[in-house]
Amino acid sequence: METSLPTTAAVTSDGNARSQTSSLVIVTILFFMWGFLTSLNDVLIPHLKSIYTLSYVQATLVQFCFFGAYFIVSLPAGMLIKKIGYQHGAVTGLVIAATGCAMFYPASMGSYALFLLAFFVLASGITILQVAANPYVTVLGEAKTASSRLTLTQAFNSLGTTVAPILGGILILSGAALTAVEINQLPAAEQVTYRASAGAAVQMPYLMLAGALLLLAVLFAFARLPKITHAEEAGAADSSARTSVLSHSHLLMGAIGIFLYVGGEVSIGSFLINFLGESDVGGLTPAVAAHYVSFYWGGAMVGRFIGFAVMRKVSPGKTLAFNSAAAIILILTAIYSHGSMAMWAILAVGLCNSIMFPTIFSMALNKLGPLTGQGSGILCMAIVGGALVPFLQGYLADSIGLHTSFYVPAACYTFILYFGIRYAGMYSTKAD
Repeated sequence: METSLPTTAAVTSDGNARSQTSSLVIVTILFFMWGFLTSLNDVLIPHLKSIYTLSYVQATLVQFCFFGAYFIVSLPAGMLIKKIGYQHGAVTGLVIAATGCAMFYPASMGSYALFLLAFFVLASGITILQVAANPYVTVLGEAKTASSRLTLTQAFNSLGTTVAPILGGILILSGAALTAVEINQLPAAEQVTYRASAGAAVQMPYLMLAGALLLLAVLFAFARLPKITHAEEAGAADSSARTSVLSHSHLLMGAIGIFLYVGGEVSIGSFLINFLGESDVGGLTPAVAAHYVSFYWGGAMVGRFIGFAVMRKVSPGKTLAFNSAAAIILILTAIYSHGSMAMWAILAVGLCNSIMFPTIFSMALNKLGPLTGQGSGILCMAIVGGALVPFLQGYLADSIGLHTSFYVPAACYTFILYFGIRYAGMYSTKAD
């Protein structure tokens, strides 16, 4: 059963407080699951690159199909959620995501194209979860603490992204991997056998994930979650103020920020295993490097818990600007250095990423009222940056080298630095 919860209503009783806390706990489970599933891509990219002897650009088609789904599905997802509600939308997303996971079984016995299709279906389900859950968290409390609340739930999203590379490295990359040269030296029949054996490594992990997602769908279908409604909707028809969602400049700037942030974060994660495997950086095997990827995502998890406390005292915009500047410095350090310094500098960018997505998201949705759902859909469309930015970095990695290609995410963080400075006073009494 769902109960009405207007976004403008304050919590005035212990019962409402407990209801909101319970709702946050349940939604946080969603954040964990899509973080886990998204981070597994970083393990699968080098795995599929090896199996199918792909270039960097071809390997980034994984992220292109995965995050491209956000662009294609986000607006339809927003319309779907408006019709069936946030809770039922989340259930629908879970079922679709489970279907995508199940498709990895036949894909492992087929071509790279089937894997890309499975990634697209999986990401379509996660997109619906994103559209449903992010605004759901922002309205479960006061507007001024929305950033810290979303940061807290994103911390558990980061827990999923931290655990996934470790388990993925054990379950998927633990076998002896052959290089492209070694695969090409095998007889044709043995190449087919090797690819089938390596592809089968993804079957059981993704079937288990499909089962877990279906179980979550059942639990959410019967959970007692509040129904989110906007109190402003009653008077929306009489409003002569800005009624178009696109007329809010901070939303448009936030959409660009989300595009570049997701693009930068995903691009770094996509090439981490290959970067750490470079002889002048770490010389690590894919299985060992996958464990270090957890430091990248784990830094984001730790930083989000810290950010939850910091942004109750410091302006979200100022915090965002500081983290962006630090990320730029660390990326440049990784580009111009070698060995352990380059390795730990690029991994430390994860700590800087910690508060970026939830902060940009909640700042972009600030004071949108009944347009919050549409705004969320636009922001989720902007996640397509995770499809395009890695593709650009992959092209540069193939043409001018992997080290130099990291200028791409550095440029992304430069805009986020500007966004944080421009809207540093958003939540002050004079802010728009």
